[in-house]
Amino acid sequence: MPEAHWTQDLYKAIDAKDTKRFLSFLSENAQFRFGNYPPVVGHAAIAAAVDGFFASIRSSHHDILNNWEPAGHLVSQGVVTYTRLDGGKVTVPFVNVFNMQGKLVQDYLIYVDNTPLYAPAA
Repeated sequence: MPEAHWTQDLYKAIDAKDTKRFLSFLSENAQFRFGNYPPVVGHAAIAAAVDGFFASIRSSHHDILNNWEPAGHLVSQGVVTYTRLDGGKVTVPFVNVFNMQGKLVQDYLIYVDNTPLYAPAA
């Protein structure tokens, strides 16, 4: 299993929009599913999906509330604050489930409702 700071480092890579660093946490043939989007498999497909998402926001900031480490898995609960391209901020809760392959993620499953992120500004 990863070291205690692993999730913090992962979220720092995401919040920095550093796709290359983000991919370093995933196995070569990892599966990545973001919310209700179809899963993508492998670094090239994951990079394309992540870069597309990063282009749709100005920034993000993850706050971890809890982590659990059942054997072979890691579950992370928190809130993420997105800064939209129009400058508005949206905060939503999330839970990420990581099925691990040693110290790398094999399945990265994000449970989040990002509907408010893309809703028209009020």
